[in-house]
Amino acid sequence: MMYLPRVAAASSAEWPDLLVELDRWDETGRVARLWWRDDDAVAPTVALDRLLALSGATPLALAVIPADAKAELAAALRDFPQVGVLQHGWRHFNHATAGKSSEYPAERYPIDVADELDEGRQRLRSLFGAQALRAFVPPWNRFAARFVPLLPEAGLVVLSQMAPRKTLPPRGVAIIDVHLDLVAWKTTRGFVGAGVALGRLIAELQARRETGDDSAIGVLTHHLIMDGATEDFLARLGETVAAHRAVYWASLSELILDPAVAR
Repeated sequence: MMYLPRVAAASSAEWPDLLVELDRWDETGRVARLWWRDDDAVAPTVALDRLLALSGATPLALAVIPADAKAELAAALRDFPQVGVLQHGWRHFNHATAGKSSEYPAERYPIDVADELDEGRQRLRSLFGAQALRAFVPPWNRFAARFVPLLPEAGLVVLSQMAPRKTLPPRGVAIIDVHLDLVAWKTTRGFVGAGVALGRLIAELQARRETGDDSAIGVLTHHLIMDGATEDFLARLGETVAAHRAVYWASLSELILDPAVAR
């Protein structure tokens, strides 16, 4: 069966369109949830400082590469309790022998994958303590299905990739995906554009409103390459969310505890 099938996004939308959609949510008495994931952190940087300043009090899920994570990053994040740390693979290294990049292609040995999952979990726990959440983000959002049962063995209960996904994972693993990537990877590696981003976001909101789906919509950023246009979009999105009662930013910790999340 399909889980979270791809919704048809408008090619372009404007900010008033988002307000109209949120007003429709308000009319139904429901509240939409967004969550924010940022990938590839390893150390304190100027770019990370800008991200933290931009996010402010908004809950932020920061995917950290365990093998390269620095103690200085852990020290810097202690002043930001609203930041949860996710396990971003092991070394963010491409092991695929052909095709698209993946740290965990199907041809790898399960014992090697299991060792990396466990070592990554232990390293992040030792560095970040309670901020290290039991969530796994595979690099390039690719993780061979044959390895998913290894996640609970390493103490990981959440798998976060890019929606849509074709199948549900086995019991014991929750899926909390992202839906809106703000980077135009295939062209400029800059901002995808407000029209495209809003079109995608509104489509996801509309689909949930019409079907009664209460799952959170994930917004994905990469602070190391974030440009000014992306920052401007996120700042305005934050202002819009703060001003409307039919939407809010949820923390990943909240989503993990949500009984509605598929497991």
